[in-house]
Amino acid sequence: MTSSAPRRADAAAAVPARVGSALPRYCRTLAWSYLGGAGAALALLATGPQWLRIPLMLTSALAGLWAMRYGALRMALPAERLPWLCLLWSATLFLAGIVVRAVVPGAGASPPTNMALIPDAFALPAYVVMWYAFAGMLWRRRASEDDPARIDALLVGLAAAFMCWTYLMVPSMQQTDLTPLRIATSFFPIFDIVLLVLAAQLALSGGVRQPALWLLIGGAAAMFAGDFLFMLRDGALADVPPHTVDVLFTATFLLVGAAGLQPSMRSLTAPQRIIVKDLSKIRTVLIAVVVVVPVVITTVTPAGGLVNGAVRAVLCVLLILAVLYRVVRSNNSRARAERATRRRATHDALTDLPNRELLAETIASWGDRAAAEQLEVSLLFIDLDRFKMVNDHWGHQVGDELLCAVAGRLSAQVREDDLVCRIGGDEFVIALASPSHSRLAESLATRVLEELCRPFELSVGRVAISASIGVAKSPGGTQALELIRDADTAMYKAKGQGRNAYALFDTSLRDRVRDRMNLEQALRTALSRGELSVHYQPIVDLATGELDGFEALMRWRHPTLGAVSPLDFIPIAEETGLIVESGAWLLREAAGQLAQWRTQRGPGARALHVSVNVSVRQLRDGALVGVVRDVLAETGLPPEALWLEITESGVMEDLETALATLDALRELGVTMAVDDFGTGYSSLSYLHRLPIGIVKLDRSFVCDVGEHGANESIVRAVLAMTRAMNLRVVAEGVETELQGAWLREQGCDLAQGWLYGRPALPAEHDDLILRATVR
Repeated sequence: MTSSAPRRADAAAAVPARVGSALPRYCRTLAWSYLGGAGAALALLATGPQWLRIPLMLTSALAGLWAMRYGALRMALPAERLPWLCLLWSATLFLAGIVVRAVVPGAGASPPTNMALIPDAFALPAYVVMWYAFAGMLWRRRASEDDPARIDALLVGLAAAFMCWTYLMVPSMQQTDLTPLRIATSFFPIFDIVLLVLAAQLALSGGVRQPALWLLIGGAAAMFAGDFLFMLRDGALADVPPHTVDVLFTATFLLVGAAGLQPSMRSLTAPQRIIVKDLSKIRTVLIAVVVVVPVVITTVTPAGGLVNGAVRAVLCVLLILAVLYRVVRSNNSRARAERATRRRATHDALTDLPNRELLAETIASWGDRAAAEQLEVSLLFIDLDRFKMVNDHWGHQVGDELLCAVAGRLSAQVREDDLVCRIGGDEFVIALASPSHSRLAESLATRVLEELCRPFELSVGRVAISASIGVAKSPGGTQALELIRDADTAMYKAKGQGRNAYALFDTSLRDRVRDRMNLEQALRTALSRGELSVHYQPIVDLATGELDGFEALMRWRHPTLGAVSPLDFIPIAEETGLIVESGAWLLREAAGQLAQWRTQRGPGARALHVSVNVSVRQLRDGALVGVVRDVLAETGLPPEALWLEITESGVMEDLETALATLDALRELGVTMAVDDFGTGYSSLSYLHRLPIGIVKLDRSFVCDVGEHGANESIVRAVLAMTRAMNLRVVAEGVETELQGAWLREQGCDLAQGWLYGRPALPAEHDDLILRATVR
């Protein structure tokens, strides 16, 4: 009966609680001080004088109850107190039973008399409360369904049941002076076995294992040992000193109390992440022992009767069935894990759609069937237009919502045999097999475009998007990666056509992609091989005809391709980031050449400037300001002689970042110019915000001026606007005397174009540098 306290310890050992409000600062000191005192009390109880035993036992039991109560009310979180309170109540009942056994005459007699029913009336409900406490703790830990701790704990319990039956219960029932009470008492170990199963499950389960858990398991072990020895003594089966039992029961109270005071006690009722690992050597030995020992005992000590043999046989069969169940369960768990691993490898984690790997496998499996049944395999490569803006504006959580919603709509548009995949980011693929020369893929692409244009109802409201789709077909036998690549190529064609459209793949697209890749690879080594050069186009003062400066233009002459158009290689340099390095090189070359020309012209000549284009990538690169500063310092060029040209569209892509860079450049003293004005945003509000001094009027507005063209009114408006803002204007693309004269009459400041000179190498401008006027 007194063993009930140890059981409570066992239950507490199983509880892991949630972490919440802060624990008292002194709790750690209190816990270890209590544990030290408990150790000293047990040592004194085991070796001290006999007259001190009863007061020391009572004091220790009360200290354990106080510690349990303090832990339940002051340490545990309110939502996690019930298991600890159950342990306290069961321990109180057991203590009451101990007191009754000691005080009431005949209640503690051995062998037991009818008076033993009085303390048993406290012990039996204490066991039930203990069971409830253990169950509550184990439930709160929420062990994984695949955690084998349950079945391993059952094995321990069956082995313990076999031992108790063989060495406690059978010998008790074989005595000659049996009474109904003694027969009933013989079955008391069943209560301990149930609690032992719960304690074993706590010890064997994964999760956090901290001092509070080990203290509770220690208390449970002390309780089980005390109960076992108590039953041996009570059944007159062995000469067990009462003092030994008393020490074990006292240790139970103290250890459970120590667990309740430990700061780690909250981990006992906290949900645990159970990780099922390979079977350890210790656990393997434990399973082997609990299976082998009953078999050995059965062999060495044969059963002496029908009932004894039947019970032993049942327990042995249950052990074998439990081991078999564990093997089968372990195998099933491994199979489930392999299926889950396979699914994770072949399906997208967010949308649960098949991924690229499963797509490739499916296309490969369709190949033979497509050839035999005269089918063609079609792929729709779907890319959401401007999906990055959704993530940037609302965050990745909303972006994930949108991707899941898109996955749902795509799945609703296809046939049962078709395959919808997400292969990365905002890219989806639909694979289908259809009769050759049918237009099923094109029809599906049209439906998908219409479906994705309908607004999506997300947590932030209605979000509208569009998509670009590339369609590629194969009669079968084509490699999956090639088909995906072709559909991807066609998708970029659809984007180039304005988005929200689909495009069919043809071999010319593949040739273009190949040529572009070859060009990109050649461009990566063009600068180091000396294939890049700088050409300069004159910029003149319209009022005087004098040379005002040059625009520096990058040119590329490949040894086999010849002269490569800037329209071909500049976009590639932008996309790959090569423009940052080559742009810095262009800046140094142009500044150095201008410094040389200014020296050549002498101090009395009109000061020239050089204008250099700055790309969007360079504006975003934090090193640009430092590069410009270094170039000015190296060449000795006055800052105002260096013009840096930017485009409106490039600035507007990331206005705040661009403004920070432009302001820093302006502080260096360089002149900022807006290139191709009129083709981008052309907003006065944006123009007013930019720290610029020059506006370059795009050639598309200049081509028909002087001939009463439609653009003359636009040019006049731009000139009036820039004069009001104290900005100078450079007209680009001036090719005729008529255009130059008209611009001069309208008050345009500067001009450049073939009328004044084509872009050329520095040596070709030697004569122009020394002339007073251009024409």
